Amino acid sequence: MADSNKTEQPTPHRRDRARKQGQVTRSRDLSSTLGLVGVGAVLLWQEPKLLRSWEGLLRSSLDLAATEPITTFSPVLWWSAVDVLSGMFPVLAAGFTLALAAGVMQGGLVLACEALTPKFERLSPGKKLHQMFSLSGLSGLLKSLLPFAGVLYYSVHTLQSHWNELLSTSFLGMGAFGALLFTMLAEVGWKSALILLAWSGIDYFLTWRKMEGDLRMTRQELREDFKETEGHPEIKARIRKIQRGLRRRQLLRATETATVVVTNPTHYAVALRYELQMEVPIVVAKGRDLLALKIKDVARWHDVPIMESPALAQALYKTVEVGQTIPAKLYTAVAEILVMVYRAQAQVRQEQGSKH
Repeated sequence: MADSNKTEQPTPHRRDRARKQGQVTRSRDLSSTLGLVGVGAVLLWQEPKLLRSWEGLLRSSLDLAATEPITTFSPVLWWSAVDVLSGMFPVLAAGFTLALAAGVMQGGLVLACEALTPKFERLSPGKKLHQMFSLSGLSGLLKSLLPFAGVLYYSVHTLQSHWNELLSTSFLGMGAFGALLFTMLAEVGWKSALILLAWSGIDYFLTWRKMEGDLRMTRQELREDFKETEGHPEIKARIRKIQRGLRRRQLLRATETATVVVTNPTHYAVALRYELQMEVPIVVAKGRDLLALKIKDVARWHDVPIMESPALAQALYKTVEVGQTIPAKLYTAVAEILVMVYRAQAQVRQEQGSKH
């Protein structure tokens, strides 16, 4: 029974780890039942050929025995064995293929190296005896007895329904007796196959339910799994802090190349760069609050003009990312700012020239 503290659904990482260990939902009864069904179906299909093969083997053996002794290397035995084996190969191949296909359909192809690792404690007789007489061992035995009881019931029912015919078999020929025996075996076979298939479906459901219960996790296991897959929160916070610092330094270095910084004037600051060979100005840095103050400090330190335009600064901050060009709807407003900057710079140059 699953631990009552395991209240959380298993994570994908937990499922993947269990799969690598070979813990997948598979019903052995389903694989073996489909294999038996395939063997029975091919036997019915190959029945005339197999009967001819065995009949030829017996006839040839009797004919040869009447004329000369039969040895191990007699050609009649060799060719008859080849004929019989060629008839049995499709039967065995069908059983193996269906059993393998059932296993693949249930859990897919799983290469679990950990499950193949030899564990010597599995060879302990005491442990095996404990498993046999444990609650899980007894439950497995009871599970096996349920389909056996159904098969036994239909076998007895088939005997009862053909009882009168069985009593009169002494008056029948070999052909009629063989046909009756084949009819009874076929009836028991297909009814048993239906019982085993139905039980295999139930067994698969029970196995899946047990597997899901085993994979469930406690809250502590869920936290440990999250730390293992996503990393410790402290480390992730430290990494994010470093990344934010790097981005800020890059923005401040880009501010040094800006043509103008547009502010609102306290909360937002957007640095624009425009050169004559450029078609449209681009945003090289932007920030709000503390980062906006640092952008303005860098702009003052490197003599980058700072223009106050609250509406434009807020629009640029919310609609344009760093490295992108400004949208067409802001061309006019940005152009006015640039014209004011160029005029101010030209006036400063003219005043400086007149002084000299």
